[in-house]
Amino acid sequence: MSLGYVTGMPRIFSGIQPSGELHIGNLLGAVQNWVTLQAQYECFYCVVDLHALTGAGYDPQRLAQRTREMAGGLLGAGIDPSRVTLFVQSHVPEHATLMWLLNTVAPLGELERMTQFKDKSQDMESIPAGLLNYPILMAADILLYRADMVPVGEDQIQHLELAREICRRWTARFAPERPVFPEPKPLLTAAKRIMGLDGDAKMSKSLGNTIGVTDTPEEIWQKLRPAKTDPARKTKKDPGTPEICNIFALHRHFSPPATVDEVAVKCRGALWGCLDCKRVLADNMTAALAPVRARTLDLAAHPAQVDEILGDGAQAARRVAGDTIREVQDAMGFLPAPARVETRA
Repeated sequence: MSLGYVTGMPRIFSGIQPSGELHIGNLLGAVQNWVTLQAQYECFYCVVDLHALTGAGYDPQRLAQRTREMAGGLLGAGIDPSRVTLFVQSHVPEHATLMWLLNTVAPLGELERMTQFKDKSQDMESIPAGLLNYPILMAADILLYRADMVPVGEDQIQHLELAREICRRWTARFAPERPVFPEPKPLLTAAKRIMGLDGDAKMSKSLGNTIGVTDTPEEIWQKLRPAKTDPARKTKKDPGTPEICNIFALHRHFSPPATVDEVAVKCRGALWGCLDCKRVLADNMTAALAPVRARTLDLAAHPAQVDEILGDGAQAARRVAGDTIREVQDAMGFLPAPARVETRA
């Protein structure tokens, strides 16, 4: 059952795209940190399917399954629904409601300056408004739960700063004497930018450069074998530079410290070839992912269990979101909705 909220604890909100199966980039970059934070804060974690609608890979035929798979991956990685509120964004319609209300104060110039908007729109002939308004929905996600903090890496600060600006503008216009929202602060994390196996871009399912948490040992090995390594090593006899090798970076996450040190020494001394290094990594990665893989596969075999957890989470989230929307609408001067009149047969 979802905990709802625990009074007295600082509140955190964070979301993840429904890209399907959790991969090691998700796990190392964000989800491991979420697992740690759930013991220290009141956490609202959300699979942000509304955000996915603006992505190039959006497929309406697969969205529901990808959403469930991502939720199952989060649970398999250690997200505990007895400690956190885990839910799907579209199951709480107040997200879209608050987004529209925040549109009234969101600064157009700031939206157009967002790095993500500029990067994604530069090759588009027709730019969808949803791509421009994406950060307003992000602000609504955070403010809806009156989150005190948002875990972010350095590359996400720009979007959070816009959310803070929208919060200030809305408060100044509609609730200067009695603010509804706390101004969310960044909880800077050592969020890791995990490079893909191609060594050219961030790990991303759409680029096919990932390792999934449910991959078998053989699948992990087959994906690691052709993965890019230190470009200076043309042959096994060439000494390497571990610090610039993507495989060595993954060793730091999955191999014991003694093994990491051994890999560095044998790489620099040309005592190991790249395949030797990858074989050790594959074994350690398989061992590290084994419990996550087992839990995730068990949940995939019981989708009703995942749906029940998400349903409980949505109920808890809607209680908090509903209170926020009522205060926002009151501050903005809306006519209160009439109480439902019950009729008797």
